[in-house]
Amino acid sequence: MLKSKIHKFITQNPIFLKFIYGIIILNVLSVVLSSYKEIHHQYETHFNYFELVSIIIFSLEYIIRFWTSDIEYKTGTPITKRIKFFFSTVGLIDLFAILPFYLPLFFVFDLRVLRILRLFRLLRIFKLGRLSKSLKIITNVLKESKSELSITLFVTFILLTLSSTLMYYVENEAQPEKFKNIGQSFWWAVSTLTTVGYGDVYPITGIGKVLSSIVALIGIGFVALPTAIISSAFINNMQKNKQGKNECECPNCGVKVTTKD
Repeated sequence: MLKSKIHKFITQNPIFLKFIYGIIILNVLSVVLSSYKEIHHQYETHFNYFELVSIIIFSLEYIIRFWTSDIEYKTGTPITKRIKFFFSTVGLIDLFAILPFYLPLFFVFDLRVLRILRLFRLLRIFKLGRLSKSLKIITNVLKESKSELSITLFVTFILLTLSSTLMYYVENEAQPEKFKNIGQSFWWAVSTLTTVGYGDVYPITGIGKVLSSIVALIGIGFVALPTAIISSAFINNMQKNKQGKNECECPNCGVKVTTKD
């Protein structure tokens, strides 16, 4: 069937996938280079032509993926399957990657809005997640460790709220311009807990310095905790992938056999 062959080509053909991969990287590079005024003025025509070619390629890819999306889903009618694709993460990323080009053709926007729409071209970099195995592994790792990370982030938020509230009451009288409210103190808590310490806001009272030291020491452990959770999940995921590669299925009986490297 023609549709199946086309779907297989755009989803599994390594040459096509590498071609799209390269176009995405060149688009990101184009956005970066066009931010330099001297380069943009000198090669503006080239940037515009490249953008037009990229839009044509990405638009055709999106249309073909939308057309063949009924093959990806097992349940539902062809219409419901295409609706699923349209609202899927992959479908929305592909749509938003080309939408900023078409919107000004149908609607009149202010120049400031057009600049913001041009920034949406960077969304094309997320298309790499569909093509890159490495990004897929990272996505799986984040999904597997979602509950642990949620708990860590919740505890961190509580700690940030408590420390910023305490620092507000401690430093407000001494520095009313820097610790004007708890919201401003929250910025200090973030920079201290993450051990960044920009130096723009800091305590000057004795109690404030002691509190700041405690928060900084606690922050060392809390900053390392999400890293440890992600690292552990990443190692487990890599081990599963290696085990999966070492397993082969017997063509006669269908039993999976683990092979040695």
